[in-house]
Amino acid sequence: RAVWDRLAEVTLEGLRPDLTLVLDLPVERGLARAASRGGNNHYEALPRDFHERVRAGFLAIAAAEPGRCAVVDADADADTVAARIAAVLAERLPGLLP
Repeated sequence: RAVWDRLAEVTLEGLRPDLTLVLDLPVERGLARAASRGGNNHYEALPRDFHERVRAGFLAIAAAEPGRCAVVDADADADTVAARIAAVLAERLPGLLP
């Protein structure tokens, strides 16, 4: 993580987003969702443990920076996930949405 933090520091010159949304769902569900869209890219073909590590990494970032990150449960239909995102935006960035 120290290397990533240093890289971000150099490239972003101190800029940080006000809010980062982490759309989270179990790896199996995410891969199944991607497969249902048809086609398979190189990323989706990577081993399950790779996807587990990526998920864990994003969740660790969110846990370490709760003021900047919000984890949204994305294990639902699109309308439900959109409503969850809207709720986070309304709470964290009031006045952003009509």
